[in-house]
Amino acid sequence: MRRLVSTMTLGLVLTGWVAASAQMWAPESLDRFFRLEWQVKQARKGPMIEGYVYNFGAQNADHLRLQIDRLDSAGGVVGTSTVWVLGEVPKNNRAYFGASVGDAASYRVQVLSFDWACNGGSGGM
Repeated sequence: MRRLVSTMTLGLVLTGWVAASAQMWAPESLDRFFRLEWQVKQARKGPMIEGYVYNFGAQNADHLRLQIDRLDSAGGVVGTSTVWVLGEVPKNNRAYFGASVGDAASYRVQVLSFDWACNGGSGGM
């Protein structure tokens, strides 16, 4: 039975019935789709990064996750965290994000992952 399920799953993957939802992107290639604008603010509980992610893609972006690196004075990474951008990021528009972070000399924020929204069609890009 286990062999039959494995064979059927492999067949579906090979015929294209099962689509992969995650795509691998080089960070530099995401510059044509997204721009990040952010600043560090001092909140009651410590530093906070808040800003906007701009979507220049042809579709809405969904499940967008950002990586925030805490850097030392030499530019080395001393800590990393992630934050989800709530809701979709509309095409040709922006969405807000905010996250509490630990103390650091500086920070780097970049897009870690996302999905293109289907927008009512039969499938994503």
